[in-house]
Amino acid sequence: MNIGYCLTGSFCTFSKSIDALEELVTRGHNVTPIMSENAYSIDTRFGDAVDIQNKLIQITGNSIIHTIEQAEPIGPQKMFDVLAIVPCTGNTLAKLATGITDGAVTMATKSHLRNNRPVVIGISTNDALGAAAKNIGTLLNYKNYYFVPYGMDNYKVKPKSMVCDFAQAADTIELAYNGKEIMKKIY
Repeated sequence: MNIGYCLTGSFCTFSKSIDALEELVTRGHNVTPIMSENAYSIDTRFGDAVDIQNKLIQITGNSIIHTIEQAEPIGPQKMFDVLAIVPCTGNTLAKLATGITDGAVTMATKSHLRNNRPVVIGISTNDALGAAAKNIGTLLNYKNYYFVPYGMDNYKVKPKSMVCDFAQAADTIELAYNGKEIMKKIY
């Protein structure tokens, strides 16, 4: 498969997301990294942006799509069989649920969906059981959206936070390609 693999600003989950991306490459898929502008450019305590960029390029052998201009041809050129957003922040969820296309990841998604192809969401947001809940619910009801199994990550410290099970991302993506939803794992 040709997979577009998007990372948005949940920097604390990048190492797990990159492991999931690496699993896809190991399984023989051609993976192209796509990053939101913030994910592409911000240095954090979890790593410097250029180091993350270099790692993604090294693993995939492909350049990173990180601008609206680079993402727009994804649909017209039918570049990907599946588009995955792992991690997908609350901000990105809100934009997808309301049709806002103001960055590389949202443009990639809009462009990809024009071909009725699957989009896989790997939630990572501190307000999944708060403000983001309505957007998760909206996307669960949209055609062509599939979710990596997710659950609460630290209910005592972050009672509204949820994160996907990155270990199930590759399986979710492969099943979505065939129009199937992965069975939800209860944490």
